[in-house]
Amino acid sequence: MEDRVSVHCLNSGEVKQVKVGTSLEELIDVFGIKMDYTIANAKVNNKTESLSYRVYRPRRVEFVDISTQSAMRAYVRSLCFVLSKAVDDVLPKSQVFIEHAVSKGYYFTIENGGKVGKEELIKIKQRMQEIIDENLPFVQIEEEKDDVVKLFNENNMQDKAKLIETSDDLLYARYSKLGNYIDYYYGCLLPSTGYLSVFDVVHYNGGFLLIIPNRKDPVKLESFVDQPKLLQVYRKHQEFLKVSELNTVGDLNMAIRTNRISEIVQISEAYQANEIINVANEITRKYDDGMRMVLISGPSSSGKTTFRKRLEVQLYVNMLKPVGISLDDYFVERNDTPVDEFGEKDYESLYAIDLELFKLHLNQLLNGEEISLPSYNFVTGKREYKGRKLKMDDKSVLIIEGIHALNPELTESIVKSRKYMIYVSALTSISLDNHNWIPAADNRLLRRMIRDYRYRGYSAAETISRWGSVRRGEEKWIFPYQENADAMINSAMIYELAALRRHAEPILRQVPKSVPEYSEAYRLLKFLSYFNYITDRELPPTSLLREFVGGSSFRY
Repeated sequence: MEDRVSVHCLNSGEVKQVKVGTSLEELIDVFGIKMDYTIANAKVNNKTESLSYRVYRPRRVEFVDISTQSAMRAYVRSLCFVLSKAVDDVLPKSQVFIEHAVSKGYYFTIENGGKVGKEELIKIKQRMQEIIDENLPFVQIEEEKDDVVKLFNENNMQDKAKLIETSDDLLYARYSKLGNYIDYYYGCLLPSTGYLSVFDVVHYNGGFLLIIPNRKDPVKLESFVDQPKLLQVYRKHQEFLKVSELNTVGDLNMAIRTNRISEIVQISEAYQANEIINVANEITRKYDDGMRMVLISGPSSSGKTTFRKRLEVQLYVNMLKPVGISLDDYFVERNDTPVDEFGEKDYESLYAIDLELFKLHLNQLLNGEEISLPSYNFVTGKREYKGRKLKMDDKSVLIIEGIHALNPELTESIVKSRKYMIYVSALTSISLDNHNWIPAADNRLLRRMIRDYRYRGYSAAETISRWGSVRRGEEKWIFPYQENADAMINSAMIYELAALRRHAEPILRQVPKSVPEYSEAYRLLKFLSYFNYITDRELPPTSLLREFVGGSSFRY
């Protein structure tokens, strides 16, 4: 009699005895699971696993389709694998660099010593479709770390070899095969290429854009959104990384191991300081033309507050007197926060701000009157007054910082010529390797989690549970206005994830395995394990990262 094991499927509510070693893909049929969209992976005991995962012990399983974030990640990774193989088939000895998310897709370049034009792109798309139609399996192979490093070096994939070689936590490493093509991805893949049905590849701004399924309706493509300013910031930072010889995390780890990290920190901080100086100089020029208000926006944990403080210092150097307001201090009391379509408190909503009070104070300041500044207590969810006063004079420039600063409704009564708009975000440019980019949202989530734990009394599980609502709010209230900015600032540091690791890991390890947030905590822990540690003593007290890890010379 064959051995059986108990599986509890949360989708159907059923418990069944199945053959030991049954795959998740097979369990879809066993439980008769039907979902609106393609099932891409599953949570097994609150840990995300690929559909190739096999059950050998009693397990609780929840299948997810590509309308969910984790499943869409698996879809996109698998699509990138197909893209990389197609380029290798069509243009042998070429290199694909998948760099970052922009314009509702993923920007990538191809280096082959020549021009990749319309004809080549058509062939690449055709080859991608052929690979999909062949329904080739994504085969995962696990071997000793040194053997995998050797394999990638032999195949001229030094970026992957260096990443695995410098990852201290690895004894064994996995790589993947698609036909005769090998690659490396740090998360789940789909079982086979036949699962991929929706994609497009187009020329875009000197490179290419891989267009993926719409996240809300995955049977359709995402709608293209032109984001030239955002792309330019990414490209500028990519050039900086190339000059610094730090294109990938493997490069960064090698710099740490060869005692170059102090130099890297100094270069990274100087680069950001130069960006701030340039913006301050531009503001000073516009001040002479009548501009009196600087609006600083960006998504959660982008470092807006420290950027504002450093900008204010530079404006003082330029003989201006900055007067600062944080929109966070104008939050309505927590019980009055509006709710989103899911019934969750929508802290990213414009109407989570006391607009009436803010606009009153704005007009009073511009008229030369003194105001009493509120302070928002994030622990109690209450507004407080601590005796802070604010007033402008003839050399003053008003600095307004907050996620809604670029929303036209906030300052609709102020003519455009009196406003200078800045968008700040952690636009992570360094990649794990040439095919594995680092989502900017992950960078910001880690920042927020550390800050929430240190200063706001939230656990990692609480921050993770709110993150979906935060992201929905950003898509609705922040991202639509980012291209309106006069200046875009990348607040991400080359070295920062290596610095955040020692702060994030103990917080993430506190997330119980029994809660749904564990799957995200586990993913982030695995992701951070690729980075070698650096200590806080490498960070200057004025560093933007100090806003999150502590030890800043600025008062918050």
